[in-house]
Amino acid sequence: MSIKKFVTTKAFFINIALAVIIIVVISFASLRWMKSSTNHGQKIAVPELRKMKVDAAIRILEEANLKLVILDTLDYDTSVPPLSIVEQDPIAGAGVKENRKIYVKINAAGYSKITLPDLNQLTFRQALATVEAMGLELGTTSYQTYIGRDVVLQIRQNGQALKAGDKVLKASKIDFVLGDGRAGLPAEALDVAPEIENNTAE
Repeated sequence: MSIKKFVTTKAFFINIALAVIIIVVISFASLRWMKSSTNHGQKIAVPELRKMKVDAAIRILEEANLKLVILDTLDYDTSVPPLSIVEQDPIAGAGVKENRKIYVKINAAGYSKITLPDLNQLTFRQALATVEAMGLELGTTSYQTYIGRDVVLQIRQNGQALKAGDKVLKASKIDFVLGDGRAGLPAEALDVAPEIENNTAE
């Protein structure tokens, strides 16, 4: 068969079509391979996630082909919105590979509750150091007649007496009722002693 006759046959057009398909497939595969090899080892800058809500952080990381993992919930921090991210690792701006896990710690929803220890009969200085170490604050101090000066007789909050084992919110204020050291003094000494008033801590 002559070439002129062959190029007009059905077999010729089938071969041409197959050749075109093969060229397209090879070209597409080559482009994918080039893109893959170009992006291989390419690093992604970690976004800034601090003070961001978890759901918003997840969306941002997914767009960057990164993943979020919550490690822990930290004590409530008033400078950061509740249930938002306080710490992240790696830090913002660090270069990481695709699918890298970004570990975060989030702020608690509010102050946690603290169990009060037994403060009765401690000196005011001892009791105050204890409550401040627990994250509580000094409210008011008042005095009652008692032989021991500045000995804790009672602790209160919002007018309610508290006892060991009661729970109060961290960072809340505690009021102290203290002894005035005047019990057992002669009557004339009590008469001339100045009246003791409530003192409010600043």
